[in-house]
Amino acid sequence: MSYVLAEGGYQAFDLSGTDTTVLLVALLVALGALAVAFVMMRGVLAADDGSTEMTDISDAIHEGAMAYITRQFRTIAVIVVPLAAVVFLTSTSIDRIDGAEVVGFFESGLFRTLAFLVGGVFSGAIGFLGMWLATKANVRTTAAAVRSDFAGAFLVAFRTGGVVGLATAGLALLGATGIILLFQNFSSAILIGFGFGGSLLALFLRVGGGIFTKAADVGADLVGKVEAGIPEDDPRNPATIADNVGDNVGDCAGMAADLFESSGVVLVASIILGVTAFEGIGLGPDVAARGLVFPVGVMAIGLVASVVGLYLAKARAGEDDALKIINRGISIAQAIAIVGAALLAFAYVGNPDGATISQPGARMFGAIVVGVALGFAASRITAYYTSTTTKPVQDIAKASRTGPATTVLEGISSGLESAVWGLVAVAVAIGGAIALGGGSFKFSTYLVALAGIGMLSTTGIIVAEDTFGPVADNSAGIAEMTGDFEGEPERIMVSLDAVGNTTKAVTKGFAIGSAVIAAVALFASYGETIIEEIAPPEALLVDASYPINVADPKVFIGLLVGGSIAFIFSSLAIRAVSRTAGVVVQEVRRQFADGKIMSGERKPDYGPAIDICTTASLRELATPALIAVLTPVIIGFGLGPISLGAFLASVIVVGQLMANFLSNAGGAWDNAKKYIEDGAEGGKGSEPHKAAVIGDTVGDPFKDTAGPALNPLIKVMNLVSLLILPAIIGFYDEDALLEQRQLVDPAGIVIAVVAAVVVIGAIAYSKGVFSRGASTIETDPA
Repeated sequence: MSYVLAEGGYQAFDLSGTDTTVLLVALLVALGALAVAFVMMRGVLAADDGSTEMTDISDAIHEGAMAYITRQFRTIAVIVVPLAAVVFLTSTSIDRIDGAEVVGFFESGLFRTLAFLVGGVFSGAIGFLGMWLATKANVRTTAAAVRSDFAGAFLVAFRTGGVVGLATAGLALLGATGIILLFQNFSSAILIGFGFGGSLLALFLRVGGGIFTKAADVGADLVGKVEAGIPEDDPRNPATIADNVGDNVGDCAGMAADLFESSGVVLVASIILGVTAFEGIGLGPDVAARGLVFPVGVMAIGLVASVVGLYLAKARAGEDDALKIINRGISIAQAIAIVGAALLAFAYVGNPDGATISQPGARMFGAIVVGVALGFAASRITAYYTSTTTKPVQDIAKASRTGPATTVLEGISSGLESAVWGLVAVAVAIGGAIALGGGSFKFSTYLVALAGIGMLSTTGIIVAEDTFGPVADNSAGIAEMTGDFEGEPERIMVSLDAVGNTTKAVTKGFAIGSAVIAAVALFASYGETIIEEIAPPEALLVDASYPINVADPKVFIGLLVGGSIAFIFSSLAIRAVSRTAGVVVQEVRRQFADGKIMSGERKPDYGPAIDICTTASLRELATPALIAVLTPVIIGFGLGPISLGAFLASVIVVGQLMANFLSNAGGAWDNAKKYIEDGAEGGKGSEPHKAAVIGDTVGDPFKDTAGPALNPLIKVMNLVSLLILPAIIGFYDEDALLEQRQLVDPAGIVIAVVAAVVVIGAIAYSKGVFSRGASTIETDPA
C-alpha cells in the first residue's frame, strides 16, 4: 500500500483517462473564458465615449491611474526578487515513496520559484486589467446615461466587471490545472509557490490601492464637502481627480487581485488535501486522483456558469433596477454551478468500492452546497449592516442628529456586532462540512476546502458585481464635472452609483468569508505537514491530526502574537491614510486660499494630490510584506512549529473578526451619509449631513484599506508557514516534537531575532517616513 504526503510532498495517485479528460476540459474552459473576456472587452471599448469634455476628464483619471500602477509595479519588482530567492532556498527535494521505500526524488526549487513568479504575474495582470478597463469604461457608462439609456449604461458597467471576473477565474483555473497536468504527483509542492505569488501581489495591490484611494477621498471630502460646501465630484476640488483615480486602483485592481488569490488558494488547498482525504477513507491511488480533480472540475463548471450569468444579466424592457438585474445573473450562475457540481459529484466521484464512509460523492456535493450557502449568508449579513434600507444604517443616520461623536460611536457598535455574525456564519459552514465528513478527520478538512470551492466557483460574476461599483461611481463623477448631472441622466447615474455602493460592500463581506475558508484549509495542510515531516511513514496511514497544546506557554505566546498581527497591520494602514489625507487637505486648502478657484478665475491643479497619494502609498508597500513574511519566521524559528500553528490559528480568528468589523463599520458610515443625502435627516448641507460626512471619512480607511487588506495578509502568512515548515522542523529534535516538547534551538533563535529586528525597523521606518513627509508639506506648502 502506498502512502501519500500532502503539502510539499509526493502524492500517490494515478490519473485515469477520465481524470485526464476532466483536467483537459477544465484547461479548455479556462482558455475559453479568457477568449470570452477578450470579446466582451472589445464590446465595452466599442461603446460611444461621449463628448470631448467627458473624455478629457476620463483621460485625466486614466493617466493618473496608469502612472500610479506603473510606479507600483516597479516598487513591487524590487521586493519580489529577494522573496523569489527565499522561495527557491526553502524548497527541498521531494522523495517518491512506495510503501516505506524511497524510490526516487524530485528537485522542486526551480519550478516552485517559477510558479511563484507566474502566480504573482497573473495576480498583477488581473489588477492591471481591472484598473485599465474601468478607467476606459467609466466615460462610456456616462455617455449612455446622458442619452437616458439605462440599459446601455448598465451593460457597459457590468460587462466591464465581467471582463475582469472571467479573467480572474480563468487565470486561477489555468494556473492550477496547468501545474497539475505538468507535474502530476509532485504538483502540490509547485502549487504552494503559485498560491504564494498570487497572495503576495494581492496584498501589495490591496494595501497600496487602499492607501491611495482613501487618502484622496478623505482629503477631498474634508475640504470640499465640510469646509467649502461643494459637491463630492465638483471639478473645482483639486483632489477630485485623485479621488476618482483612487476608486480604480483601490476597488478594481485590489478586489480583482484579492478574489484571484482567494480562488487560487482555495484551489491549491483542496488539491493538496484531496488525495490525502481519499486515502484517509480507504481508497487507493487508482481512485485518489478524484479528490484532486473534483475541485478543478467544479471551478470549471462555475466559470461556464459565470459566462451564462453575465450574458443573461441584461435590463429587460422598462426595467431600471440594477441590483435586481445583477442578482438575477448571479442566481442563474449559481443554479447552473450547483447542478453541474451535482452531476460531477454523482457521476464522476460516485460511491467507490472500498470507501470506509458511504457516498463520498454525495458528501462532496453537500460541501459545495454549504459553500454556496455561506457565500449567500456572508453577502446577506454584509448587506443588512451596510444597506440604506435597513435599521443599522438608519440608526447611524439618526445618531448624526447629535453630532460626529455619536455618529462614530453608533457605527463602531454596528461594525462590532456584524463581525460576530460574520464569524458565526463561517463557523456554521465549517461545522456543516465536518458533519458531512463521516468521522474522518482528513476527509472532513477536505470538505471544508470544498466549501470554499463552492463559495468561489462563480468568482467570474462576483468580481463583475464588485467592479460595477467603481465604474458607476466614476461615471457619476464625470457627469457631475461636465454639468450633465441633471434630469433623467442624473436619476440613472445616481441609481447605478447607489447599487454600486451596495455591491462593493457585499463583495467585501464575500471576500472575507472566502479568505477565512481558504485559510482554514491551508491551516489543515499545515497540521498534516508537521506529521509528515516528523512521523515514520507507517504513521501517515492513520487518520489523525497533530494536536496543538495551548497550555504550553510557548504555544500560548504564539496565540498572543498571532492575535496582535491584525491590530498592528490595521494601525499602520489607517495611520498611513490619516497622515497622507492630512497632506492632501493642506494641498487643497493651499489652492483654495486665494479664492480664485471658487470664483472661476483659475482652474485647480489636480497633479499634486495624485502625486502625494502615489508617493505615500508606495512607501507603505514593503512594511506589510515584511510583517506577513517575517512574523511566521520569528515565531516558527524562535518558538517552534507547534507555536507557529497556534500563531496561525489566532491570525485567522482575529483577522476575520477585525476584517468584518472594519469593512462593515466603514460601509455603514458611507451609506448613512448617502441615506441623508437622499433627503433623510435634513438632507445635504444639514448639520446631521456634516456629522455623517465625518463618520464616512473615519470609515473610509476602515472599509477600503485596512479591512480588505487583512484577507491576503492571512493567506500569505499561512502560505509562508507551509513554505518554511520543513526548515523549521530541521532545527528541532523530532522525538521531542512527537512528545509535544519544543526544545529551543540557538540557531533558530538567531534567525528569529534577526527577523524581529527587520520587522521592527520596517515599522519604525514607515512611521518616520510619513511624519517627515507631512512636516515637509507643512513647512513648504508650495
